[in-house]
Amino acid sequence: MTTTALNLFDQKSTTRSPASSNPPSAKPAFDFLDLTAQFATIREEVMSAITRVMESQHFILGPEVKHLEDEIAEKLGATHAIACASGTDALILALMAAQIGPGDEVITTPFSFIATAGSIAMVGAKPVFVDIDPLTYNIDPALIAASITPNTRAIMPIHLFGLPADMSPIVNIARDHNLLIIEDAAQAIGARYHGQSAGTIGDFGCFSFFPSKNLGAAGDGGLITTNDSAKAECLRMLRVHGSKKKYFHDILGTNSRLDALQAAILRVKLPHLDSWAAGRRHRADRYRQLFAASKLDPVITYPSAPPNHFQHVYNQFTIRSLFRDQLKDSLRQTGIPSEVYYPLCLHLQPAFAHLGYALGAFPMAETASQQALSLPVFPELSDEQQDLVVKAIAAFHGASSAA
Repeated sequence: MTTTALNLFDQKSTTRSPASSNPPSAKPAFDFLDLTAQFATIREEVMSAITRVMESQHFILGPEVKHLEDEIAEKLGATHAIACASGTDALILALMAAQIGPGDEVITTPFSFIATAGSIAMVGAKPVFVDIDPLTYNIDPALIAASITPNTRAIMPIHLFGLPADMSPIVNIARDHNLLIIEDAAQAIGARYHGQSAGTIGDFGCFSFFPSKNLGAAGDGGLITTNDSAKAECLRMLRVHGSKKKYFHDILGTNSRLDALQAAILRVKLPHLDSWAAGRRHRADRYRQLFAASKLDPVITYPSAPPNHFQHVYNQFTIRSLFRDQLKDSLRQTGIPSEVYYPLCLHLQPAFAHLGYALGAFPMAETASQQALSLPVFPELSDEQQDLVVKAIAAFHGASSAA
């Protein structure tokens, strides 16, 4: 996905200086993500599901997990869905099922949570980084081919912040070079690309049910999708120590089983996923309207609505500012929550120092790590709260807000 092909961000100059003083500290006006508000709308259903599991006294895998797997597979249009203990485990299990290990290379980007490249390293393979498209934060397909070597086994695109990566050229590259595609869809459940669900386009799709995700559990949880029956069977074995029959182990696996309690809660939430995503898109659209009216264009950039063949689910709504750290601190002092995803690119993390990458190796990712700031975008966010966010940003930059 090139910057000319997909203009997701308004390209504005960012030369104006911020206001020189910050207001005093204040108690947060509201949460960055208000899960209490979400829970209030489904409390009775959730408590009933928990009671059902407690009365069954079946806590690990079992019928609840199987029902969840079937329901998610149907929802996403995947042939198989295999639940596991976390999104990180989903990535590791997919790599294990693909028999990727020492001596192999997997291409991904350095602008992500550490689990993406960390999972590659955990199976003994080498993460090979490729820079991002600065407009989407996703892997730039035009840079992938140059990073392919005889040791390359797979590409791991990330659907960052809920926006699908540009998968068509990635699929073509993988086909031309006989590579697997392992989609990191941890932040993108329900997102679609040309009508197809994120996580069902490659060989594996890996999802996270961490509480902050659009479909969040009451703790950790994950899931892998695949359309390959043999790979699905392998994944089911890998999550239970490589076993089909209790105490008999055909392969070496691990313990990565989803709790029935988490599955039951996720089953309550799953039917609400589309409406919650629509609420996030509404909040994103309203941010665009507020920012356009606030005369902030010279000092920040904000995401434009993606083309119709990309359906964004806005796990995050991420702006850019040259004064990101000062802006975040100013917002905090005025009671406005915000988050930085991600302050240090993976290739510059001490954990990956052995890969030998230096500062400046991936300028688009490094710039994003210095400028990106995510704003509250959960569906229960009120107009008044959203107005406060934009007004506080405008006040910091010395602009007049029309919010």
